[in-house]
Amino acid sequence: MSNISKIKSLSLWVFLVPFITVNSCLLIVTLFNEYVPHGVGIGPTFPYFDGGTSISRTARNFPTSLIFKPGMILTSILLIRYWILNKELISKFTDNKNNTIKYFFFFGILSAVCLIFHAIFLGINFDNIFYKLFRKIILLSFIVFEILAQSFLVLNLYKRLDKISDFINKKILNFKLLLISVLIITTIVSAPIIAQDGYTHFKHALEWNYFFGVIFFYFLTFLMWKKQ
Repeated sequence: MSNISKIKSLSLWVFLVPFITVNSCLLIVTLFNEYVPHGVGIGPTFPYFDGGTSISRTARNFPTSLIFKPGMILTSILLIRYWILNKELISKFTDNKNNTIKYFFFFGILSAVCLIFHAIFLGINFDNIFYKLFRKIILLSFIVFEILAQSFLVLNLYKRLDKISDFINKKILNFKLLLISVLIITTIVSAPIIAQDGYTHFKHALEWNYFFGVIFFYFLTFLMWKKQ
């Protein structure tokens, strides 16, 4: 099926583009901090472990904003295409119109739109409480919608496992389910800590690893579908 080949290829890009984008910003502000504007560069850190900085701090100012914003917008466009292709593919394996396809498609598109808004408004600061609240809601909405979309997609795949078993690696599908479960549990457990002041390094490390977990889902998609 052509859709499977397209999804397999596209999912790899959905993983690579944001991964390269975010880590490029990190490398610039750490390894070349003397060449970036004052206050933007930071000392050596590996935030996945030590939580030395946040993603937004590495990406919201010049020159890294010139990498981050286009990279995230491109990721959003790829995501929209990804969810459209998955909707078309899953529809071919179902005879029941009352299914949950619309849910992963709906939440997937919403997550991509929220990511576009987050990229656009990152680094634009107004001393207004409603604007700051709006930015937080957009980022939170992206996370929630993305996890919901991934969850509903995996649910749909399991419901049609008898029809798609020849096209997928079942072990990878199981690993995707495990990944989503870990992300959901992490969200629930860490929510009380995130809501409190302090724990800065923990929050930063969680942000980087959570981000990797979310996009790693798409790398698993690349591995899950067999070559056609």
